[in-house]
Formats: sequence, C-alpha cells, structure tokens
Amino acid sequence: MEAGIRRVSGRGEARADGGAGGMDDDELITAWGLLVEALHDTYPLLLRGVDPSGEDMAGPWFEVLIRLQRSPGGRLPMSRLAREVSLSSGGFTKLADRLERKGYLARTSCPDDRRVVYAELTASGRDFADEARARHVLLLREHVLGPLGPGGVRGMAELARRLRDSSRAG
Repeated sequence: MEAGIRRVSGRGEARADGGAGGMDDDELITAWGLLVEALHDTYPLLLRGVDPSGEDMAGPWFEVLIRLQRSPGGRLPMSRLAREVSLSSGGFTKLADRLERKGYLARTSCPDDRRVVYAELTASGRDFADEARARHVLLLREHVLGPLGPGGVRGMAELARRLRDSSRAG
C-alpha cells in the first residue's frame, strides 16, 4: 500500500492521507463524478452548430483547428498536436488526412529536423477556424460563462490548470 494512504472499509470515512483535508470518500467520489458528468453533458453543447455550415462539429476537428489557430504561425508539430488532442499517432494521421482533403491543413517538413512534420493551417483553414471560433465563443458564453460567471470561469480554469499540471508532473 502506498505510504500515507490507508484503505477504508466503510462509507463516509475520512481518509488519513493528509491530502484530502478531511473530505470523506463519498464526497470525493461525488465531486469527481459531477465534474465528469458536467464535461460529458456540456461538451456537445459547445460544438453545436460550430461548423460554419451550421452543422455540429466533431470534437477532435475543432480542437485541432483551435490549437493551430492559437499557435505561432498557425502550426505545430504533428506529434505534439496528436498528444494535445489525445489521439494516437494513427488516429491523428487519419484526422489530418481529412482536414488536408478539406483544404484546411497542410503538412510541412521541419527544415532543421527531417523527423518533424508540422500541421499548418492553410488560408482556408484559418478562415474556417476563425468562423468556427466565433460560434464557439457564443456557445461558451451561453453554456459556461452564463451559469458560472466570470469568477467561476476563472476559478475553474485555475483548478483545471493545477490538476493538469499535477497529472503531467507525476
């Protein structure tokens, strides 16, 4: 058993690991479950009608376009982009193929390292991403900012950043 963690047999017992701050098991499980449910239920609302054609957009498409749009020069190494959108190398290659066929993405080689291939927004991809982003922001304002308010969104971002950074550190 890991140091500082003890198993508890009953419901509602506080853990003695020092990191839970007296939070009992059920409260911790419920808090995490609520976060997962909130993300699961809210995420589709944030992609509804985001495609400039008025259609819903698949999550990975949008994530790739937004990440490229927000990156210097509108490009990122494909391996990094795949990791950031939580796709396998093969899964990301298929997505990049589709985006390339649509004319939104181009692949370019790194002049300094032949092993690195960049995914780069085309002019058409930038236009598409700009319009999709504007629609997405309206949905974020409705479904996230509306219920949480500015302080809630900032607090959520800080907590998410801490959780992400902690997960990546260990």
